[in-house]
Amino acid sequence: MRVDGRNITVSGSLLQPLTRRTNDILRLALATLFLTVVIVSSLVTRNEWTALERSIAGIVGVLTPTQSNLVYLFYGIAILALPFVILIGLIVTRHWRLLGAYAAAGIIAILALSVTGNGITPPRWQLDLSGRLDSVLSQFLDDPRWIAMLAAVLTVSGPWLPARWRNWWWALLLAFVPIHLVVSAVVPARSILGLAVGWLVGALVVLISGTPALEVPLDDAVRALTRRGFLVSELAVLRPAGPGPLMMSATSENHEGGTAVVEMYGPHQRSGGVLNQFWRKVRLRETETAPLQASMRRAVEHRALMAIAVGDLGLANCAPIAVADLNRGWTLYAHHPARGASLNAAVQTVPVDRTWEALRMLHSHRISHGDLRATQLTADDANVLFGGFTHAEYGCSDTHLQADVAQMLVTTTNLYGPAEAVRAAIDAFGEDAVLMASRRLTKPAVPSRVRASVADFKAITSAAREEVKKQTGTDEIQSETITRFNRNQIIQLVLLVALVYVAYPFISSVPVFFSELRTANWWWALAGLAISATKYVGAAAALWACASGLISFWKLTLMQVANTFAATTTPAGVGGLALSTRFLQKGGLGALRATTAVALQQSVQVMTHVGLLIFFSAFAGASADLSRFVPSSTVLYLIAGAALGVIGVVLLVPKARRWLTVELRPRIKEVIEDFVLLAKEPWRLALIVLGCATTTLGAALALWASIEAFGGDTSFVTVTIVTMVGQTLASAAPTPGGVGAVEAALIGGLAAFGVPAAVAVPSVLLYRILTCWLPVFFGWPIMRWLSKSGAL
Repeated sequence: MRVDGRNITVSGSLLQPLTRRTNDILRLALATLFLTVVIVSSLVTRNEWTALERSIAGIVGVLTPTQSNLVYLFYGIAILALPFVILIGLIVTRHWRLLGAYAAAGIIAILALSVTGNGITPPRWQLDLSGRLDSVLSQFLDDPRWIAMLAAVLTVSGPWLPARWRNWWWALLLAFVPIHLVVSAVVPARSILGLAVGWLVGALVVLISGTPALEVPLDDAVRALTRRGFLVSELAVLRPAGPGPLMMSATSENHEGGTAVVEMYGPHQRSGGVLNQFWRKVRLRETETAPLQASMRRAVEHRALMAIAVGDLGLANCAPIAVADLNRGWTLYAHHPARGASLNAAVQTVPVDRTWEALRMLHSHRISHGDLRATQLTADDANVLFGGFTHAEYGCSDTHLQADVAQMLVTTTNLYGPAEAVRAAIDAFGEDAVLMASRRLTKPAVPSRVRASVADFKAITSAAREEVKKQTGTDEIQSETITRFNRNQIIQLVLLVALVYVAYPFISSVPVFFSELRTANWWWALAGLAISATKYVGAAAALWACASGLISFWKLTLMQVANTFAATTTPAGVGGLALSTRFLQKGGLGALRATTAVALQQSVQVMTHVGLLIFFSAFAGASADLSRFVPSSTVLYLIAGAALGVIGVVLLVPKARRWLTVELRPRIKEVIEDFVLLAKEPWRLALIVLGCATTTLGAALALWASIEAFGGDTSFVTVTIVTMVGQTLASAAPTPGGVGAVEAALIGGLAAFGVPAAVAVPSVLLYRILTCWLPVFFGWPIMRWLSKSGAL
């Protein structure tokens, strides 16, 4: 390369990978918003919009019919030729890799608007010129699929082509709106929809395929270094541009040291940087986040200034040479190479005390580093120095200082071991500061870059916390809350939203239900309520016996009521299982033991449920037709085939096999061992079976009492079968609490046994109030109380 009369040797590849810029993300968001506006406006204001278009067309449509036909003809030819012109432009500029994205965008846009209620309707474009030419062209101008295809391919091709071409082609495409008005015609609504769909498809393809990186202004970088007195004679690429900067090594014969590290940041090389900063501001508390960097230039300048400030303390491993704006939006940051060896390689020669003493000196000047990975620390003559400074802050808050101590605990524990790391930290900062910082040894509080720099972050933080407790004599370290919304608040919000969702179908039936309540026998309703309470006692007794009696029985009973809230507001009762496991863990059981106890109870519950179903079906089989409850042979074959397919996938996929052997096998083994122990303790086994049976039969008795409250006449055996079928559907239905599926199954089951709909519908609704909705509303405050008391 020749710059200002000097030959400069450049080695290494400057070819940059495809990038996904912030503009690409914003383009997709705007395209989605535009499509939403088009759909909503066409549905809400379509008639008014058509009238407005006709009035505008009457004002601006001043062309004669002959002139209108000529305009329509020439514009139609241009629109017909536009996709081929774009394709030729890509071929001429040799963007071969873009041809696949070009074709994919066009095909997807056409298919998206070809799907109808009757399937896919293919386009019927033809170039039969035997008729009028304007009639041939109108099939393209008025077809939203052609407009969508044009918008999609133009969006995909735009970033790769010259700006002048791109602007002219977009102007030509968007001209179909004023041209339709000029020729006194209404703009087809489906054409606007095609434009929106095409833009969205193109934006999505661009985000997936990536956009080209900008040309690297090496000559401008050389001139910027020359102005600083660094005459470059050779450039060598150390790392190509990508998510990070383009890094090069620059050699000079007239500068002290002779070499420099040159980092060149493109305008979009921190893709999503602004969005990430904004998300951190929204998610984290105000004291946890640094001020927003408005541009890449400001971010690079901040890093250089922090390097100068830390260098004045003698703690920086490099010094800046130049910061400059370059052509095409690039930013240059050149600095001297880092002094010393990486701390990873100097562990044997550098005591851990030196590392903590360097951090203490940095903090004494109110400077936080923010990125204390081992790769950002070097050792020179047994002195520890800092590098990076991208996340450093001058005049920082106490929060940033505590975060630094927590990060250094992670790094030094990984390098030197927990005992040495914590001892050195206490010697440098004191017990109170280390104890406060150790509250941040959690995944949310430690940045992902620091977590990724160690082999096993969870094990290291656990060891560090235990060592801090040991050396400070503290019993427990409470984790620091750094987010605006903690996990419990998010879970509670999701559960409340789910509760409103699942309650909506019930609320719509309330007026009819209340009209039927006037004829109900309230004594039977109260009996059903009392009977339904036995379910929770039985479930608590079963789980208490599965946990070997190590948990308080009365708290376990209250937890079963809270469990109703969690199970009803999550699909398939997953929340209930998680709540039970959490309660047992808080009660003193280990994680594996608590999981095993819950799994044991569920296993016995299933076996008891199936046994009771078989038992009562044998009694009811002679007097009722149960065939409608038995799936057809085709369904059974499909279920068996799906099960075999799942088994085959598990056996063939290595990760699935590993999960089966590492995660699932120990739990199955624990459950089997518990069954063996249960066989040796008949009283415990009997208590579990009795508790599980009470849960099932209590629900059946509650439904039977509800039927009696409305004057129904059916046997308890019949109601038991219907209830167990409904419970089975509740566990399999994807809706929270089985809402919809349970009611339909119970009403249909009662109808199968001859219960009139006038009795079955209000009875099932009353049953669901007694066994589902009342416990849900009582379960919410009980769950909060258990959480505040430390039981959850």
